[in-house]
Amino acid sequence: MSFSGKVVLVTGASSGIGREVAQDFAKHGAILAITDVLQILADFTNQQEVENLVDKIVEKYKRLDILINNAGAYKLGSLQTSPIEDFDMLFTVNVKSLFVLTQKAMPHLVASKGNIVNVSSIAGLQAFEGVLLYSMTKAAVDQFTKCVARECAPKGVRVNSVNPAFVKTNITRSAGLAGDELDAFYERKTRAHPIGRLGTTKEISRAILFLASDDSAWTTGNTFLIDGGRSLTLS
Repeated sequence: MSFSGKVVLVTGASSGIGREVAQDFAKHGAILAITDVLQILADFTNQQEVENLVDKIVEKYKRLDILINNAGAYKLGSLQTSPIEDFDMLFTVNVKSLFVLTQKAMPHLVASKGNIVNVSSIAGLQAFEGVLLYSMTKAAVDQFTKCVARECAPKGVRVNSVNPAFVKTNITRSAGLAGDELDAFYERKTRAHPIGRLGTTKEISRAILFLASDDSAWTTGNTFLIDGGRSLTLS
């Protein structure tokens, strides 16, 4: 895969999957616009900053070819334990900012016949206990992916998502787990995957680059499940 000369925006690139994706795009010749680190900073709870992000990129690079919507937040909680503040925060970061950024970027992606890869989750496709709000946001991301893919295919823009099962990144710590509780959480997640281990950021990054490349030029509206067999254990 070659992304030489392609301008790629990766959101949430300071750690985890986003950082891996940014590094892999750079290795394949892309011109990177990165949120959270190095070049362009944006608060994804602030709509105006999200909108300004695309303007800054196009002003600097004169084009936008690929958008990787990776920025996201994660919270544990059920119907009874989830405060409304978590609802507002998760839907703002995981759904609203993705909508705003994609809407703003679309004219430039149409001009370049570019594409979008959204980072979703197996939780958007399957029901799990204890992650109600997060799962709701990822289901919204998946439907957004399919609807925008259908809307924009005639304009030459492809839209896909990756839907990983559990990958060990810092986002779990942001949910409030630490110490022995966090270790036990990881152990439970490991056992839940038939392949016998958690996923890696490198594995998710490779899938993202494939979907963003010309190798998948006939693929759009796809929710690409990468789950170590996790979905096979669910009825």
